[in-house]
Amino acid sequence: MRCKKACLVINPRSGQNIVKLPDVMAVLSAAGWDTDIAIKEYGGHTMELANEAAEKGYDLVIGYGGDGTLSQVVNGVMNAKGQHSIVGLIPGGTANVWASEIGLPTDPIKAALALINSEPRKVDIGHVEVESLTFPEANPGNRQQGSAKKSQKKKVKSSAKAKHHFLLMSGLGLDAAVMGHVSKPLKYRIGPLAVGLSAAKELPTHHQFPVEIRAADGGRKGELLWQGEALQVVIGNTRRYADIVQMTPNAYIDDGILDVCVITAGDPLSTMQQVTSLLLRRKPDNMTSEFFHGAHLYISVPASIDLQLDGSAVKLNDYLSKSDREALEQAEDSEHVMVNYRFDALPSALRVAFPVAYDDALFEDSSGKIQEQHEAAQEEQKQSEDESSREGDQHTDEGQQQTIEHLEALLQNGRKVSVAGVTRVQDKKLGYIIAGSTAKRSTGEAKPVAVHIDDDTTIVRRTGESASSAVLQKLPEGGDIVVEGKMSKRGVVQAKRVVV
Repeated sequence: MRCKKACLVINPRSGQNIVKLPDVMAVLSAAGWDTDIAIKEYGGHTMELANEAAEKGYDLVIGYGGDGTLSQVVNGVMNAKGQHSIVGLIPGGTANVWASEIGLPTDPIKAALALINSEPRKVDIGHVEVESLTFPEANPGNRQQGSAKKSQKKKVKSSAKAKHHFLLMSGLGLDAAVMGHVSKPLKYRIGPLAVGLSAAKELPTHHQFPVEIRAADGGRKGELLWQGEALQVVIGNTRRYADIVQMTPNAYIDDGILDVCVITAGDPLSTMQQVTSLLLRRKPDNMTSEFFHGAHLYISVPASIDLQLDGSAVKLNDYLSKSDREALEQAEDSEHVMVNYRFDALPSALRVAFPVAYDDALFEDSSGKIQEQHEAAQEEQKQSEDESSREGDQHTDEGQQQTIEHLEALLQNGRKVSVAGVTRVQDKKLGYIIAGSTAKRSTGEAKPVAVHIDDDTTIVRRTGESASSAVLQKLPEGGDIVVEGKMSKRGVVQAKRVVV
């Protein structure tokens, strides 16, 4: 992927992600990307940093963290004025559902290699806002609803600090309650187990709640789609739920539609079966779940029900104006105050980096991409065969050109690199980038490096024979190569010669 200017926004996670930062930066620098670093310091800071980077016109804004970090980056970029930056990800969090969806390695070094060999694709983004509040009146049957003017005011005043956009899913109910009570320090220490502990605490106290779903677009506006009691409502832009099950298996990220799964409340036995199914990573069945889809939907739930976007709990108060917050606090029957959310699918709203090897499972129309990948694979195989053929033809002449003395000197004095990963960059001038580590000659301390190989690089086997660049793709992780070339401060080695 071509990129001149990138911003890497990091969630340090108590320093865990900082450890791999030099490795990641070496890879991005080897690709020729001018990358600035921005580190999260407090809650909501990631969204501010991403917004600032997008406003400044960075080609690419990369979130280095989990789904929560990615969500903040998406919201920051979406809130920027003008042309939106491309959004990329280096996984480094407790939950990495998006990485699983698109086949992105969770190892930061391999993810960085995949990122530089990615392509930007336009995707839909989910959007949520509070349309109105419904307060119960003292007189039976009479309800007072927030005015349209207030709804508009709420959207304007909350946009600065509230998250309105989601890339993956939004949830109302149990999942949001669980995420809202997860201890962050504990999550950083024990990972997903912290979520499990929170779930164990919330399950006994969580009860069914009333839900009303209506169409919000066109001639069907206001049409009642479903009404009843539920344990959980999931609004999916993608399919994977908490990285354990496909809750909305028919979702596509380019169809302009949101998919909704309602886990209905029944008798205690069926309710427990639903919860058990989720824990056992099973898709909800049609007997105890309801499924809907639409581009624009109204979903009404009690104000006490929590909301989450992309796995992070959000506060209802952040969506409300000061007057509405006060009205909610002063309501005599607050348990019966209903929040009327509006969910919208924003078609092709954001460009996101996808690995070139991605199979397009989330795209409704992927026939062109599959054919393109097939043709690219055939072309790459042909090039590899041609290079191998030329290598065989040149074996006698070029092999003799590499003197034993010269090779031995390179093996003895050259820079030894332990391979962590390899990627072929589509730009012909770059060729390949090899990520790994080398030992400092003064201290023996391991230092991250990224070896930059192009058409001017000579590749030699340890036997002295010339080799084609095709051998680089077969380098094993943990294997060693010897490199001749200068190393920059960022750890980039422009290779003159490589011994494999």
